[in-house]
Amino acid sequence: MASKPFKPVLVAAFIIGTLSMNRQAAAQQPFDPEARLRELGITLPTPDAPIANYVKAVRTGNLVFLSGHGPCGQREERTTGKVGRERTLEDGYYAARMTGICLLASLKVEIGDLKKVVRVVKVLGMVNAVETFDQHPRVINGHSDLMVAVFGDRGRHARSAVGMGSLPGNLTVEIEMVVEVSSER
Repeated sequence: MASKPFKPVLVAAFIIGTLSMNRQAAAQQPFDPEARLRELGITLPTPDAPIANYVKAVRTGNLVFLSGHGPCGQREERTTGKVGRERTLEDGYYAARMTGICLLASLKVEIGDLKKVVRVVKVLGMVNAVETFDQHPRVINGHSDLMVAVFGDRGRHARSAVGMGSLPGNLTVEIEMVVEVSSER
């Protein structure tokens, strides 16, 4: 008996339908990023005041543009220094995660409730590194992994990860972020 011909259109329709059902199921799940932060054992700090003539966040329409941040508060040894010299890749990952926590703190101050987050749209991660270091994306994963842990698929974002010869205050990492929020103020 001859086998039936493969029908790629039917397979594609099945896959698309399954993805659509998964998205619908995810949309019905309760979305509470602040509860997720508690589950992760993270308490948002008070964001530092800007060190120059700028603001930490600007909202225009449904987008919030967050200025370049490092970790909030007192700098830990692992959050300053150059990756590839004083700091390891793992230290850089930690610094990016701590910077992500500070960005979330500034975002919450700006919008009041992290449940208003529709999507983390774009991230620019800057790594203070020696010129031969080439693992910048792996450092900034500390931030990206945190955003997905807190927001799920809403935390997946477009991203650039680049190396810098230096950063303010000898920070290991500085990160900017753009977030889409619901239109409710």
